Amino acid sequence: MSFETGALALVGMPGSGKSTVGRHLARQLGWRFVDSDHEIEIAVGSPVRVLFEQRGEAFFRELEQATIAALCQLPHTVLATGGGAVLSEANRQALKAHCQVIYLRSTPDELFRRLRHDSHRPLLQVRDPLRRLRELYRERDPLYRETSQFIIETGRPSVPTLVNMVLMQLELAGVVDPMQVPATVGRVLPPVAGSSGRD
Repeated sequence: MSFETGALALVGMPGSGKSTVGRHLARQLGWRFVDSDHEIEIAVGSPVRVLFEQRGEAFFRELEQATIAALCQLPHTVLATGGGAVLSEANRQALKAHCQVIYLRSTPDELFRRLRHDSHRPLLQVRDPLRRLRELYRERDPLYRETSQFIIETGRPSVPTLVNMVLMQLELAGVVDPMQVPATVGRVLPPVAGSSGRD
């Protein structure tokens, strides 16, 4: 793949920061930002949570597969994928074929700390969300690793720090033009004004 016409894609568990980091990353690169879940919601006129409840996960995954296949083709785009996107072999192949893929890796305990009061993620509306996060992590971590070229440990860094970490990795790998990066890497970016989205 010639990356000059390709896209960056972010994969990772729910709550790992894909939408927030992706939005800031796109801003620094001067690229567009798209969120696959948000694009599905626009297309069907319904929140993902409602789609899960009314049509089931299988129906949502079909929409997700078609959406990711289309979004992967967009040039100069940062794509935030849903946490379960890598469950589909077709999604993994599309992401690997058309994108440079970054895995924002967070442990289940870190995710639980961020998401324990979140009522909008359908897969976490269970009696024991921490146990559910651990199950999802065991299932998905190998798939995230298989799909990605870069792994960024999220831990407790701020969003600006994570964005700089991603940019440095991309610069070192020759993925982005170094002339785009020095203005942001090595200094602290402005603080993030809140975070929303499903990541």
